[in-house]
Amino acid sequence: MEENIDTVSIDHSESMAVPHAGPGIMLLTASMRLLYKDRRAGELCQQIIRSQDGKTAKGVLPPAVASLVEQIQKILKLRTDPKDWERIQLRRVVNTLHSSVLLCGTALIDQTHAETRILIVISEVGIGAWQENVLVQAKETFHLTARETTVVHHLLKGWTNKEIANEMRLTERTIKEHFKHISEKTRATTRTGIAMTIIHSGLRQALAPPSPPVSVPTMSGRPIELVASA
Repeated sequence: MEENIDTVSIDHSESMAVPHAGPGIMLLTASMRLLYKDRRAGELCQQIIRSQDGKTAKGVLPPAVASLVEQIQKILKLRTDPKDWERIQLRRVVNTLHSSVLLCGTALIDQTHAETRILIVISEVGIGAWQENVLVQAKETFHLTARETTVVHHLLKGWTNKEIANEMRLTERTIKEHFKHISEKTRATTRTGIAMTIIHSGLRQALAPPSPPVSVPTMSGRPIELVASA
């Protein structure tokens, strides 16, 4: 089991990428009621469940996910400030029959909601190329500058503001200003929110099926093939 409560997002090892494979996202209440689960999260949950003889918790959750949520619940009793959870993340690696799966969990505390939500990001360890696709798509979608894109890249690796500042040879104050602009562009108010908005938006576009070719006849009768970009 691997845990890390000092970072906000995912740190993957660079390895051979699997086409169309990215992270899955689950959202639960603090009482472990499932609110949302995307298709990729469902696939990886089933992969974990199959490798553990079909065992589930709460009817649908892999025991490893339920255990991670329980750990977050315990920390929530002590850490209730939303700003604390901009830096807290728990991690756990689960070995399955085909690969290792990384579970990353954090709490989303919103003053406008009565109940805290728990975010679980599930991904296969060793898949790093998806981040590059996400960054390319997100840069276009949110009109990020080159420096803002670099900041987001380091955010997705789980780096702190200080680490990002040292790497980019900037002050922490400048990094905070970049995050302020990124927050305005993505309409996300926390580091976790920025990371998840970037991931979901980028993957949704990067993995969208391409439009079918369209043949347009020319004056000579020969068709010109126009292929729309994804």
